[in-house]
Amino acid sequence: MCTCNVPGRHRVVYRVVRGKELSLLMGTRTMSRRQFFKRAVGAGSATLSLPYFIPAGVLGGAGLAAASDRIVLGCIGLGWMGTGNMKNFLARPNVKVVAVCDVDVEHRNAARDIVNKKYGNRDCAAYNDFRELLAREDIDAVSIATPDHWHAIPAVKAARRGKDIYGEKPLAYNIAEGRAICDALEKYGAIWQTGSWQRSQFQFRRACELVRNGRIGNVHTVTVGLPYGNGGSLETKPSPVPEGFDYDTWLGPAPWAYYCAGRCHFNFRWISDYAGGQITDWAGHHCDIAQWGMGTEYTAPIEVKGKGVFPRAENGLYDTIEAYRFECKYAEGFTMIVCDVKQHPKGNMGTLFEGSEGWLYVRRGFWDAHPKSILQSTIGPNETHLYESDDHIGNFLDCVRTRKQTIAPAEVAHHSIMIGHLGIAAMKLGRTLKWDPKKEVFTNDTAANRLLSRPMRSPWRL
Repeated sequence: MCTCNVPGRHRVVYRVVRGKELSLLMGTRTMSRRQFFKRAVGAGSATLSLPYFIPAGVLGGAGLAAASDRIVLGCIGLGWMGTGNMKNFLARPNVKVVAVCDVDVEHRNAARDIVNKKYGNRDCAAYNDFRELLAREDIDAVSIATPDHWHAIPAVKAARRGKDIYGEKPLAYNIAEGRAICDALEKYGAIWQTGSWQRSQFQFRRACELVRNGRIGNVHTVTVGLPYGNGGSLETKPSPVPEGFDYDTWLGPAPWAYYCAGRCHFNFRWISDYAGGQITDWAGHHCDIAQWGMGTEYTAPIEVKGKGVFPRAENGLYDTIEAYRFECKYAEGFTMIVCDVKQHPKGNMGTLFEGSEGWLYVRRGFWDAHPKSILQSTIGPNETHLYESDDHIGNFLDCVRTRKQTIAPAEVAHHSIMIGHLGIAAMKLGRTLKWDPKKEVFTNDTAANRLLSRPMRSPWRL
């Protein structure tokens, strides 16, 4: 690491990348974040390490003086969640949304119109192909809220293009694609925030701090409740593709299948070619909190077994697990049980920590403990204090400017959803599986290892 003082301008700290000096070639005019990143990449690195300190005028900050200093954002995937995230970004004075992308023209145009109404102009670009959006050099960051089977490809390509990413959970469709996202982010120095927003809620954070600081003694069991059943309800018979819907691109890397209204958009969750049902839809939330409380955010179980009830064959399209219960053993000495709400001790979603001196249960909008005095316990200055955020998207934007790690980085999201992927594999195969968290492979089980990835339909590749 080196330091350079530019008289009358800024003090800049930079690293050496592949033997070349990575410096800010700054004039009297402030350099924008995108200009900095472009020059940094031009310094000759596939493995970019950004400065420890960059002046607020370069990457933005409170009280931005010029519109050019705002974080310029593009939004990929504009269904219910993607549009909600876009509206949250639009409400931020230090963000400028300039482009939207969706393979459904109705979603795409509706999002474009929301952006234009917000800014009082007609400047927002609307794309069918996310690659066109990513090719824009003026875009600093992207929001990705596509179906699970479409998480990895745009995320990896965005990282390669030097974009920071707010990506919806689950991190990826399978474990191999999750690893590819993590590796790309590390290689290209991109900031990532997972949409696991429970980490930015006080009760979840405090519950995890209480568990980590021994308020319920030694934890032996963590029971995670997730939703029961499949939610698909629309027409499942083959029908013509609606005008303005690029169905072939929607399928993308997944196998070809006939179009029907019940396959696409929200209902993709209940079809195993695109997602893992309730387990992968929700493990990124409540299993994530379980990992956070146990301090196992960067590891995973070493053994998984369980039973799941799959839909009857006559139900056709929707084939993800409806009822489930699987057990995960950790090298750290505790067991995590993941089950549907009908089998959870509290009869609801959320995370129940059980220890030698009590228990603590937390879900959205509610927490409880035994003894109840645990909830009023103060975390001392010398005890474990977890990463604090009260604004999930705001945390992402702060980290884009400072280059600090977000509260829900990709490696954490990868290991949280890994629990769901492992449980599904064990229930599909109907046997106990041994897992190596470091190598990310099943031990001596070829059939199980085939479930870690799948071929992508041409021409799509990571």
